[in-house]
Parts: sequence; structure tokens; C-alpha cells
Amino acid sequence: MKKVLGILAALLFAAVVIATGVFLFNKSQTKPVVYQTASPSTSDIVRKTVATGAVVPRKEVQIKPLISGIIEELYVEPGQIVKQGDLVAKVRVIPNMVSLSSAESRVNKAKIALGDAERDYQRNKNLVEDGTISAADFQRSEIAWEQAKEDLKGAQDNLDIVRKGTSVRMASASTTVVKATIGGTVLEVPLEVGNSVIESNNFNDGTTIASIADLDDLIFKGKVDESEVGKIRPGMDLELTIGALPENKIHATLERIAPKGVEENGAIQFEIRAALAPHKEMLIRANYSASADIVLEKREQVLALDEGLLQFEGEKPYVEVETAPQKFERREITTGISDGIKIEIVSGLTASDKVKNPNTDLAPPKGK
Repeated sequence: MKKVLGILAALLFAAVVIATGVFLFNKSQTKPVVYQTASPSTSDIVRKTVATGAVVPRKEVQIKPLISGIIEELYVEPGQIVKQGDLVAKVRVIPNMVSLSSAESRVNKAKIALGDAERDYQRNKNLVEDGTISAADFQRSEIAWEQAKEDLKGAQDNLDIVRKGTSVRMASASTTVVKATIGGTVLEVPLEVGNSVIESNNFNDGTTIASIADLDDLIFKGKVDESEVGKIRPGMDLELTIGALPENKIHATLERIAPKGVEENGAIQFEIRAALAPHKEMLIRANYSASADIVLEKREQVLALDEGLLQFEGEKPYVEVETAPQKFERREITTGISDGIKIEIVSGLTASDKVKNPNTDLAPPKGK
């Protein structure tokens, strides 16, 4: 009995040893590498460069007063639509004391001169009736009297202008009334009633009362890096993405590329300008930030492959094509344009070829 138990124990021990050996052997074996594959597909490929900037009105006009003073009335507010010639504001003049004194003195002198001319006229009128003086002498006194009356009116107008910025005879050309010089939308009114304003002249730009622009004529202004500016030209299509309206794409046409670059953050940037296509279906506000995709090159319905599947020997691209399950052969290819994700296959592949992805390995980790 003991002999039988010993044989069974020996057999059990041997079985355990054999099973352990088989397990360790299998565990030590390298699992076969399984590569993913992908086939070329037909698609459009667009090569782009990106410019960042903003959507602004093509023409924005700042309305400034022609005379210094205080804002007495404002007739517009931001967002209001105005026509050329509409009232924007009214300015109350604060007269300069030196100019006021000079204008008053001129009026007084004109009154004295008029009185003297009138007396001379009346005297000569009686004399010409008596035949004492000739009609020609009387005519000269009559002309002098008329001139004196006109001088007084001019002096009075000047005094009114100094005091009020306008006169009775020039009411239609009043400089105290500020009017819109173009039609469009009022973008901003930075002043309030009671604020002081300075007239626009050769020495200063003057105070802006309002800004007006035509929001139906918008352009994109952006910057392009010097490494990309040589690839673009006027007439190219742009596709705008506006930060406030990310779900909408707006088309534009490149109009202008600045002939001179400016340095920004250590890089040379060139300003570009593009005209927006009609956009009646959406409200675009001035100074919306935007980015523009500029189409440098486009291929429609061409054979394309994920660019990550390409391998290179020097600068020459090639791929590995599956000839049998997990059996691959090298094949040189000719490529075209790339959008950074897909690349055009000019020759070397067909749509039915399966290309090895050298970057993926589906083999399970060793020991699992």
C-alpha cells in the first residue's frame, strides 16, 4: 500500500513540474506583432495658412465739431441708423473774452461810422435838391452810407458768432450744429451732454463726438507671418471664423497685402485686407475678432492617405503594402499637397491597397 502511495505522489509531482514548465515556456514566447492597416480614400485636400485679426468697417468716420464749446444736445446713440446730413449734436459756444471784447469794439465803431455816414447823406440830399452840389457828389455819400450799414451788419454777425457760434444771417450754415458726414450705423458716442469739445483744425484732431460706419461694407484686417506671405496673392479666397459666431463660416476675398512688414513679438508680420461676401443673414458687429483660413492650394476628389502612414528614406517617401495577412512589401510613392492630416497620392498606390501603419502595434504586452 505504501508502495502504491509513493508511486502516485511521484506521478503527481512530475505532472506539476511538467505543467509548470509548459506554462513558463509559453509565457516566455514572443507574441506575433499585428499591425493595423489603412487604405487610401478619395477626398478633397486643401492646403491653408491662417491669419488672425478682426472684422472692421471699410470706412469709419469720426464726427468732430467745427467750433469749440460745450455739448448742449446729443441727437444720436450707438446702434442708431443715420443718413448723411442728420443732426448729431449741438454745441454751445463759450466765447473767448479777448475775441468778444474785440467784436464788441468793432460793432461800436461800425455804429459811429454809420451815424456819421447817415448825417453826411442827409446833408448832401438837401444840398442836391437845392442844386448846391452835383448828383455825383451826392451819389458818393449815398454809397458811403450803404457801406456803413453793411459794415455794421458784418460787425454784428461777427459778434454773434463769437458769442453763439452763429448769426441770424448764417443760421443755415451754423457751426454749432454737428451733422453726420456719411450715412450708416452709429458705432459709439463717447461724450455726454455737458462735456467740452475742441474744434478740429491744423493744430489738433479735435474731439470725437460720434463714430459712424457702414456695417454692410465690412473687411477683414489681419496679420500673416513672413514665412507665409510669399504664398498668397490678391484674389485668393478666405474662409473666416468669427470668435463670437463660431458656427458660421464667412467667405471673403483677399484685396491687399501690405508691402512692408512690422515686427511683432520678435517676428515680422504683414497686414492683409479682405472684403467680406454679403452676410445679410447674420449680424456682424464691428471689431469682432476673427481668424482667416487662406486657401493656398486645393485638390478635389483625389486619392489621399493619412500622412502618418508615410515612411521616409532621406526625403523620399514610401509605404509598406500588405501582400498577404501581416506580410508587407515596400513601395515607393509620389505625393502631392498635404493639409497636415491627409496627403495626396499622385502615384504608387490604388484605393484597394492596404498600407501598414508603422506606428501601431496590436500585439499584447509581453507576459499578458
